[in-house]
Amino acid sequence: MPDAGAVRRFFVWIHRWAGLIMAMFLIVVGLTGSLLAFNAELERLISPQLYAQPRPDTAPLDLATLAERAEALVAPSARIAGLSRFGTDQVVAAVSPRSDPATQKPYEISFDQLFLDPYAGTELGRRMNGDLSQGLINLMPFIYDLHWRLALGTAGFWILGLLAVAWTIDCFIGFYLTLPRTTSGFWRRWMPAWLIKRKAGAFRLNFDLHRAGGLWLWPMLFIFAWSSVMMDMRPVYEWVTSALFNYRSPLPEPHMVTTPNLGWRDAEGKGARLIEEQAALKGFRVEREESLFYNEQFGVYFLSFRSSLDVGERSGATYVALDGDTGQLRALELPSGERSGNTITSWLYALHMANVFGLPYRIFVCVLGLLIVMLSVTGVYIWWKKRRARQFSRTPRGRLTCPEAAETLSRFGDGGRDAPGPNSA
Repeated sequence: MPDAGAVRRFFVWIHRWAGLIMAMFLIVVGLTGSLLAFNAELERLISPQLYAQPRPDTAPLDLATLAERAEALVAPSARIAGLSRFGTDQVVAAVSPRSDPATQKPYEISFDQLFLDPYAGTELGRRMNGDLSQGLINLMPFIYDLHWRLALGTAGFWILGLLAVAWTIDCFIGFYLTLPRTTSGFWRRWMPAWLIKRKAGAFRLNFDLHRAGGLWLWPMLFIFAWSSVMMDMRPVYEWVTSALFNYRSPLPEPHMVTTPNLGWRDAEGKGARLIEEQAALKGFRVEREESLFYNEQFGVYFLSFRSSLDVGERSGATYVALDGDTGQLRALELPSGERSGNTITSWLYALHMANVFGLPYRIFVCVLGLLIVMLSVTGVYIWWKKRRARQFSRTPRGRLTCPEAAETLSRFGDGGRDAPGPNSA
């Protein structure tokens, strides 16, 4: 059976190389995440033309009417997959190309989003989401795409999904490495790991920032790591959550239907009645409709609402999925109060998207992104300094010509008494 020192050295090795592999990606994710904490505000600042003037005395159009007007605006080369309200002054429709009857190939279109005035249904603008060649109108969507999948499409999605799993595991490894080797005087020995010695040299300062920063931020680092798994590696997330909590996947069974029998108006009407029935049955309050989409893969309309069960402040996650042909209920998603695993999922999503606790939490998420960058940079610096120290120590005169190298290895060497903290390399 391996001794404790060997186990510790093994985890230091895992921690180091996991940190080095993740560092550049976490720097990108941290910087973009800081900006995305204020995504809505930055979008409004950069692209004000995509927002309508509020009209307090005018009721906005219903989603079905807006979908029909959007269809007319993009016909005959494109179709509307669905649309969402954002606040009181913007509706965004998702657009996909139709097939050309002559060639049976999709039409080439230059946009996949159509922006509508919620009160008149008139067009405010178009863009191909994330395409920087269209100018600043796509700056924030590009940053979002960079954050979500490195702007690399499916490949980036899988890369960040795997890294999210590694990051989650590494959170626990990093925490373990801060613990004292012995339980004797445990708190006295562990206390220095939480502190930063500001008057020390550059290496010690970086080491303390990395270790203490990782410890103080550990709960939020874990939340953001695990919620990243939820978003980018959903099967892994659902498998673990189902094993630990009462959880049910919110998606219905796949059932491919390209053209449903129900139109937008019938789907909205039936969906509204279904959600009111469920609200009366389960004792929650429906506040407003937020989005209406048709999904060919599942053959259902998704009609989402903001309700009294939502945990997020700026958007709702309560929805019904109704059969696109019959209008029957295929799935119901309640964000909280019904299943513990689904409630946890709603909170993870809201925390990751800075959709709770108002402006103070959005500021915190913005700062947290920068601190993740700091942890990544200090981790790489620690690895580089220890690598240099090892190289010097192998030379005949290394310990004499570079005392700093000897000090680095003796105090902070692999598996040593001052082992690295969370996310160190």
